Amino acid sequence: MRKVNVNKIKHAVAELCIEANTRLRPDITRAIEKARRRETHKATKRIFGILLENARIAEKEKRAICQDTGLVSVYVRIGQGVRLVGGSLEEAINKGVKGGYSKGSLRKSVVKSPLLRTNTSTNTPSIIYTKIVNGNKLAITVMPKGFGSENKSKIKMLNPTEGEKEIISFVKEVVEEAGPDACPPYILGVGLGGTFDKASSLAKQALTIFIDKPNPKRHLMALEGAMLKEVNKLKIGPMGFGTKTTCLGINILEYPTHIAGLPVAVNVGCHVTRSASKVI
Repeated sequence: MRKVNVNKIKHAVAELCIEANTRLRPDITRAIEKARRRETHKATKRIFGILLENARIAEKEKRAICQDTGLVSVYVRIGQGVRLVGGSLEEAINKGVKGGYSKGSLRKSVVKSPLLRTNTSTNTPSIIYTKIVNGNKLAITVMPKGFGSENKSKIKMLNPTEGEKEIISFVKEVVEEAGPDACPPYILGVGLGGTFDKASSLAKQALTIFIDKPNPKRHLMALEGAMLKEVNKLKIGPMGFGTKTTCLGINILEYPTHIAGLPVAVNVGCHVTRSASKVI
């Protein structure tokens, strides 16, 4: 049994919060560069250039890529051969978020009650997902998510008699309703199956996967391609300029579901969909 002190987790989370907020993911950088090269519209090319320049300055000066530094989701995969010592996992994670947001001079956007609206002044609590896996390591992924895009996310409980056509139609409808309001070009996380809550959690988790990583499930990879093609037909374009790149990439995660249901969730990510990971 390998012992891991929760202080290591606290420090890792703090570092990851700063990294995710100040460094554009390399897969997204590559996707924007590729979209810029194939774009023929001058104004759109300029927008892509501004996005890349913003990311370059943010990384160089260790400043937030976006002023909305989000509510943090933390995904922890704990090996069965790991024994956590030194305190509470949840407390360590939230201390890490608090420390990272303070050290990184990142905006604190979390309110204690959704009705009373008093800021916690620490950007905590975070949303924590844990999973027990094989091995003796611990993997952490931090995902700060702004609410300009989060507010455009939706879930729909389709009938089991419906299929790919209806799924694509719903995803397209979500993006069309979002329009230019959530800072396109978008990255979409789609969750299929499970229950109402499971589908939505899958959609959020799907945004942490690099968009240039092929889906290991061939039927989902084909669906992602068909979905991307249809979404880009909307021609919302970067920042709503009406050109062909509305969405940079789509990742789908699925889970077994009940015979009477087909839950579909869409989590909308903006052009600076952020996440950072570390293995301890």
